[in-house]
Amino acid sequence: MCAASHVAADAVLQARGVRKLFGERHALRAIDVHVDAGEVLAVIGPNGAGKTTLLEILSGAQRMDGGEVDRPARGVGWVPQQLSIHGRLTVEENLRLFARLERVADIERSVAAMLDDAGLRERAGDLVERLSGGYRQRVNVAVGLLGDPAVVLLDEPSASLDPRQRERLWSFLERRAAAGTALLVTTHDVAEAWRHADRVIVLADGEALFDGPPAELPRAGDEADFEAALVRFLEEQGH
Repeated sequence: MCAASHVAADAVLQARGVRKLFGERHALRAIDVHVDAGEVLAVIGPNGAGKTTLLEILSGAQRMDGGEVDRPARGVGWVPQQLSIHGRLTVEENLRLFARLERVADIERSVAAMLDDAGLRERAGDLVERLSGGYRQRVNVAVGLLGDPAVVLLDEPSASLDPRQRERLWSFLERRAAAGTALLVTTHDVAEAWRHADRVIVLADGEALFDGPPAELPRAGDEADFEAALVRFLEEQGH
């Protein structure tokens, strides 16, 4: 077990001792989290582990019952699992609308840059409701990046995407990370976390059981099936 083993030297977002209660149930138990510029941090764990609750608290969308969160001056981008975009608007209209809501200084320049960066230029005039699931998710993520936040929180961004769509989405996300944006991603796809994340946090029953590079997770190096490695690790930790 090596929860909270990393030192937050250059963190762009940092949380300490985050707790959340739903009645008498502990959804989060004194969780410490940090993510550095350009880092991809994946939060993994079984259903009900507290992954979405953690991201909602970090984004400011939900209050916590204890602890503290330091957010960057450039703000936090928030991409919930449920699409927040408008189906009856075009891709470009959605980006322009959310750029206004984010009070982006140069709306036209930011929208044009995002269309290119997200690979949406050829779909700019298409209604979102007519796009494939992969393209809609790309628009959803692009909206969360419009204000050029220092860190973006993404809740299950690749859920329901086929392998090709997933690769295109991750290509987009990794370009943003290479440009210095910190990414904190929840996922049920363990292999996805191993492949794309610089670091993983394993949550179970609101408790952080591991925080470190994927290869350092016990048994990960000896297990060809990453999902099996995670299940074995959770069982050894009593979850």
